[in-house]
Amino acid sequence: MKTSFTVTSFLSGLAPVALIVAVLAPAVLIVAGWPTSPRAQSTFAQSTSGQTGTAENGTGGRIGESGLTLPRFVSLRASEVNMRTGPGTRYPIAWVYKQRNLPVEIVDEFDTWRRIRDWEGSEGWVHQSMLHGRRSIMVVEDWVLLRRDPQQDALSVARLEPGAIGRLESCGDVWCVVAVQGFKGWLRRGDVYGIHGDEQVR
Repeated sequence: MKTSFTVTSFLSGLAPVALIVAVLAPAVLIVAGWPTSPRAQSTFAQSTSGQTGTAENGTGGRIGESGLTLPRFVSLRASEVNMRTGPGTRYPIAWVYKQRNLPVEIVDEFDTWRRIRDWEGSEGWVHQSMLHGRRSIMVVEDWVLLRRDPQQDALSVARLEPGAIGRLESCGDVWCVVAVQGFKGWLRRGDVYGIHGDEQVR
């Protein structure tokens, strides 16, 4: 289960140390990620681990049934999305995702169903109505700084925790423009999940 993200200013802290930090870096805010995983494993999945299988990763840029390239990144449309073990409602639910706009990768297509891969490599089938093409990114490992300019020593706009999700607006060879809870800035593409290594987003 996962709670909604919150943005906390250092100024809201009561501890003297927090107030000192606010004076030193007044522009830096914390964008918190989830305290636990953004998905819940179903009872079926707990007893049949691994049955979601593995699909070809589509790194060659093949064309799917929809006419769009595979693999490609999309995001979850709803705040609760079921991932099934096969392309249809008759198949058991393996995972339940609890985060709207979570970035996932479509790796295969069958009729109105899309096989997706998440940030941990788990795969399964989701109905196309639960996905949209709006691009997003997720911080998956360490804290990262959202910067005002595409430079490593640029001033920070916000500090993002692992699990923080933002809207991907554009991405070049090294830096991406993202918006997170009203804050807009630059992140290094290698610091987030949701974009392929050589992909350009305009």
